[in-house]
Amino acid sequence: MTNNNNGQNLGRILKQRRLMMPLTLRELSVMSGISSSHLGRIERRERFPSASVLRKLAKPLGFEESELFSLAGYLSPPSAGIEERATAYSGKQLDPYVSQMLSQEPLEVQRAAIGILSILRSIATALAREQK
Repeated sequence: MTNNNNGQNLGRILKQRRLMMPLTLRELSVMSGISSSHLGRIERRERFPSASVLRKLAKPLGFEESELFSLAGYLSPPSAGIEERATAYSGKQLDPYVSQMLSQEPLEVQRAAIGILSILRSIATALAREQK
């Protein structure tokens, strides 16, 4: 199991996403091929999901695999250098206030914020697809 707070909150994040879809444990079980009892233990943070389980959960919950792996602590979020280059190409810049506030927070909080933003982006993308 990972030692960071993101990993400890992963069960909560998965449950919130499932409820927002909205899916029952049984429906997610059928879609993912993971038993509903195991899913319940993951949501209650009694068990930590393996990479294989996360891979099976990604699509039904509308996540990219890399997002779940980052949230679980299996992958580091993109490095600042990579993010800065991507920002320069996209014409977008990180708000200086946001940058200053995040830089004052511990790494775990910064990663949690990125995880939350990833979830919000996934939700917005799903909603945009539904409206088409």
